[in-house]
Amino acid sequence: MTPRLARVCATCLSHKVNQNDLRISSLARTKWFGTGPKGPDGDGDGSGAQVPSGPTLPPFSWGASRCGRRPLSPLERVSQMLPQESLSDEVWELREKRTREENEDTETQTPEKLNEDTDVHEQPGDDDGVLEVMTHAHVLPEERVMCFGEVVLAEYRRRRRLELQKMFQLEKGCKLGSSWGSVDHDVIQGCHAGTVLRTTLGIPMLIRRPSLEEFTLFMKRGPAIAYPKDASAMLMMMDVSEGDRVLESGSGSGAMSLFLSRAVGSSGNVLSVEVRSDHHRRAVLNYERWRSSWKLRSGKAWPENVHFHLGDLINSAPLLAGRSFSSVALDMINPHLALHTVVPHLRTGGVCAVYQANITQIIDLMEGLRCSTLPLVCERIIEVQHRDWLLAPSLKKDGSFHQRRKSPGEEATESENEDGGKEGQVSAAHFPFGSVPYVARPHPEQNGHTGFLVKMRKISR
Repeated sequence: MTPRLARVCATCLSHKVNQNDLRISSLARTKWFGTGPKGPDGDGDGSGAQVPSGPTLPPFSWGASRCGRRPLSPLERVSQMLPQESLSDEVWELREKRTREENEDTETQTPEKLNEDTDVHEQPGDDDGVLEVMTHAHVLPEERVMCFGEVVLAEYRRRRRLELQKMFQLEKGCKLGSSWGSVDHDVIQGCHAGTVLRTTLGIPMLIRRPSLEEFTLFMKRGPAIAYPKDASAMLMMMDVSEGDRVLESGSGSGAMSLFLSRAVGSSGNVLSVEVRSDHHRRAVLNYERWRSSWKLRSGKAWPENVHFHLGDLINSAPLLAGRSFSSVALDMINPHLALHTVVPHLRTGGVCAVYQANITQIIDLMEGLRCSTLPLVCERIIEVQHRDWLLAPSLKKDGSFHQRRKSPGEEATESENEDGGKEGQVSAAHFPFGSVPYVARPHPEQNGHTGFLVKMRKISR
């Protein structure tokens, strides 16, 4: 083969490999996750389906597969297309050298990496790539491990950014699949909540139990839910405590019903009225799902103190006959039409909290209250907003920490202490307390408007 012909063949092979690399890289960038019986192409979550293993990487790029594929040099692209027995000793030496360098880079951890995987201790892997437990929590009294049938939450954070957050139910023989690898449910079962597991691709995944706030955000829903920030504000408005009797209109997906259930306790009671049958069915399913998961995680039964009723509150006077409520929560389109039915059963001094999405609905509510003779006074109209912030140490481009600039007086004091130091005195740490500056800025993803809250109180005239 002449040198000119060899160059032409190498150019053609390089173009062909480039096209294949583009198709493979586009497939590798596609992110998916699931835990249901169907795969990523089906309607379910994909827990029982086989997780795609992705493209096969060449031997010299395995070290970079965890953090992204390394671009190949022209020599490496051409050597992949040629028969292995035709490669020279120089090419094999180059491959071995790159493999050693990448392994060393993978084992080296910078301060940025330490911040990224805090309290994560790697363990040697098996030949089959089986998942590994990366942390071992200390067993405390009355601490219960995760078991089948319980609802758990999977999290993956990279560089202080939440990349994956998925809530699912542990089932035997299923697996949590994602673009960062898969985790078998059988491996999660028996671990403590807050355990970090390594996926089949070597990515650390935090498995823990969801809080009630997170459960309401990730549960299946029909209509829009009352977000936790609004639900907590409504609970403070109504001053709900254990043993109260609360009336709720608009069960929706059951988020507010769960918060009220926890607030009133086992000695209280919540009557939730919903006009739509599909919303009523969804609220009941979410409520029962939380109760069953709570019994598995705590060993105690969640109080069955919420009674769901399908009907229209405006025409529910027979349902409310002989009942009294310490507070009322209304989440409906026209709450002013239901005030004539609700107010007679609200105790004097009790609060009626109304959740509305648009300010025009608040105007209709105030106009209906003005034209009525109901003993209600409007005390507050608020909009609850939360602003998340990012706070992290300042890092250089190489991953090391920045250092605060010291004043001339501090430098002179340190030099005197060093000159007059005693023998055997312990030297200061490399990064003493207060020597690293921090960067603070608002989170780029802020929550928008959710709704307005109106606080009305019943008085005696």
